[in-house]
Amino acid sequence: MYETDRAKVGLEKRRGVLGDAHVERALTGLKEFNAEFQDLITRYAWGEIWTSPGLDERARRLLVLSTMIALGRSDEFKMHVRAAIEHGISTDDIKEVLLQSAIHCGVPAANEAFDHAEEGCGSIGKVREPSR
Repeated sequence: MYETDRAKVGLEKRRGVLGDAHVERALTGLKEFNAEFQDLITRYAWGEIWTSPGLDERARRLLVLSTMIALGRSDEFKMHVRAAIEHGISTDDIKEVLLQSAIHCGVPAANEAFDHAEEGCGSIGKVREPSR
């Protein structure tokens, strides 16, 4: 794929995953200093990896959540929680990612992620009666 095609496909995928508003904010903030970085992530993260046929989008969204937990990237985590919910990932699926991350990333990382997930999407934190 030519780089211009990869950039076009990447921008389309980036908008589809994160939403037009987020991408417009990122592009509005382009400066000489960060323009190459934005081009790089659009072409490769979005135009190469997110469009690869090896995993479906649902799997990629869940993997990104667990990766952001492992790395402690709360702002990116919250952004991807919101995007996941908007694109049909259930709160139960997100909870399962958080529980899995508690084992593999550590309880403190998962504890923080539960807080950020609730902050990122208010409907996640609704209280239910415990099952017995």
